[in-house]
Amino acid sequence: MPSYRVVLAVGVLERGVDPARVLPTAADAVAELATVEANEIGVVRGQARITVRFMADTDVDAARVGQHVYHRIDGLAETSPPRITRRWGNRWHPLR
Repeated sequence: MPSYRVVLAVGVLERGVDPARVLPTAADAVAELATVEANEIGVVRGQARITVRFMADTDVDAARVGQHVYHRIDGLAETSPPRITRRWGNRWHPLR
C-alpha cells in the first residue's frame, strides 16, 4: 500500500482554539479514512506546517484524505490548501 503525506501551512488560529489541538485534529481526520503512519509539526521559513503521513489504496483515496483534513482544520485556523505527495522510492512526488 503506498505511503502519502498531506501538508498544510497553518496561520492564525480561530479565537479560543488551543494550538496543541491542531495537529491531533489533523491526525484524527486522516485516521477516519486511512492508516496514519506519523505526524509532525514544523516551522518552514517562519510558517507553521503540519504533516501527516498515511497509507491509502489509490491516489484518489489520498486526495480525498487531503481534502478531509483541510476541511477539518479550516475550522480551527487559517490554512493553505493541502499539498499531497506520494512516496516513490526515497522521494516524495506531488499527486497529479
